[in-house]
Amino acid sequence: MCLAIPGKILSREEKDGQLASGKVDFGGVVKEVCLAYVPDAKVGDYVIVHVGFALNTLDEESAKETFEYLRQLGELPDPS
Repeated sequence: MCLAIPGKILSREEKDGQLASGKVDFGGVVKEVCLAYVPDAKVGDYVIVHVGFALNTLDEESAKETFEYLRQLGELPDPS
């Protein structure tokens, strides 16, 4: 079973000869993520991330719904 978590792209960086990467916010936890598989994703978009690789984009409503489920499980801090 694999687990992919939604996150919001905060920054995007593409250097010559390197894969695109960026900072992604997972409901308050920010990590560096490879964005090579979502070349059209931009800052502000939500992506699904598995083991450090963004695999697909998704809408904000779906991402926030997942964040709420994770908060209910105690896996994410309360945003207040």
